[in-house]
Amino acid sequence: MAENVLLRLEGITKTFGGIVALESVDFEVRAGEVHALIGENGAGKSTLMKIATGVHQADRGRLLWKGRVVRLHTPRDAHRLGIRMVPQEPALVPQLSAGENIFLGCLPHRGGLFSWVRWKEAHERARALLRELGHDLDPTRPVSELSVAEQQLVEIARALAFEAELLILDEPTSPLSEHETERLFQVIARLKARGIGVIYITHRMREIYRIADRVTVLRDGRHVLTRPIAETTPEELVRAMVGRELKEHLPARGPRMIGEPILRVERLTAPGRFYDITLSVRGGEIVGLAGLVGAGRTELVEAIFGAREYTSGTIRIAGRPVTIRTPVDAVRHGLALVTDDRKTKGLILTASVHTNIILSVHPRIARLGLFVDARAERQLTERLIRELRVKTPSADHPVMLLSGGNQQKVVLARWLATTPRIFLLDEPTRGIDVGAKAEIYEWIRRLADQGAAILLVSSELEELRRLADRILVMHRGRIVGELSREEATDDRILYLATGGGA
Repeated sequence: MAENVLLRLEGITKTFGGIVALESVDFEVRAGEVHALIGENGAGKSTLMKIATGVHQADRGRLLWKGRVVRLHTPRDAHRLGIRMVPQEPALVPQLSAGENIFLGCLPHRGGLFSWVRWKEAHERARALLRELGHDLDPTRPVSELSVAEQQLVEIARALAFEAELLILDEPTSPLSEHETERLFQVIARLKARGIGVIYITHRMREIYRIADRVTVLRDGRHVLTRPIAETTPEELVRAMVGRELKEHLPARGPRMIGEPILRVERLTAPGRFYDITLSVRGGEIVGLAGLVGAGRTELVEAIFGAREYTSGTIRIAGRPVTIRTPVDAVRHGLALVTDDRKTKGLILTASVHTNIILSVHPRIARLGLFVDARAERQLTERLIRELRVKTPSADHPVMLLSGGNQQKVVLARWLATTPRIFLLDEPTRGIDVGAKAEIYEWIRRLADQGAAILLVSSELEELRRLADRILVMHRGRIVGELSREEATDDRILYLATGGGA
């Protein structure tokens, strides 16, 4: 098989300011294979791929492309070889069309004194590339109108337009629904059939066994194992990633006391986003909210929290109608929102862990007309860091330097500081590793056991089935079905989410 190796990295070592990010790491990917690269946040996956794409240069080690030693000083060097990375968040120009983005930098044009772009040819070639990938997306549509899944497709088509032979997909299904994920897997199968190598970075174990040929595990900047996927088990990979047993990766639900409704929403409507939403969540209950991307789930929980406007409907807390027009109103009534995007909505990345945790406490102190007790705040922060096992050098460490899982714990710690009764959790485990995910699951269950009402939005159906007491399914802004724990199968949820119950 050695003759099929596209890219090989040998003995790669990289340090940043004296901190070892990678130490003597070996990795290779072959033509026509999907090679999964996994590990906890901070294991070195991103650094290794940045070296493979010319963003960083290794301190020691070498890169071989098709058996020949190469030096990549910039991403342009990697592009010339045929190495392309599709980032977790598509980096496209929203004002331009899909076709323009696909050929950006090399639009077909007619030369001469007065050069002009051959738009018809550009769009025809873009349409052909998209069809090769099994989609009939209109290449004249502006990127701003495309879903995240469609934008990813444009990124992949762009890589093919530049004759990529190796694609690196970084957490590609993180923002996708199960249905969109399945379509992406079909695209990857087509890429494999063309002999294109794929490096697939993910935290989702089930996806590895669904599409990967081989898997490599990194831990603490070191290579732990590389195996054919058929010769491994999920338990073995988890042990390799975290260096220990995880007793409850997806904990089974035990019996729990369910109380009276704490949150009730009646006929909540925001035209264009969601319509006539009625739901309730009882104390001690976890209610799952399923649906495809764009179904209106995020818009709904943000409206309940006062972060979006709604035109009609009623919100009741413990049976009493309340007015929630701003997040400050929501906090006053005992609500907490863990947003779907911690980096842009949930954290001040340049601020410290302490500042981020204490943010939600200050409005309450100001409202009561009290002075800030810096010592009490510091004690609160330190206690929450310990309880949530946030891995940080200190409370004053910038939150942007923490792993994704630890950033998510900081978001949760902030809301625990306000002692809320109602938690709105929007994709709380998106983009975090298995170890941090198990700890977040543990906390969700503990909050419910303590009597909190929890509304859980997740695109991971297994997560919903294992955590939720019942599941509501949204389609095009409406709740189209409710499933009990026993009724909630993947097929049934997807049937409703794709409009089968509308």
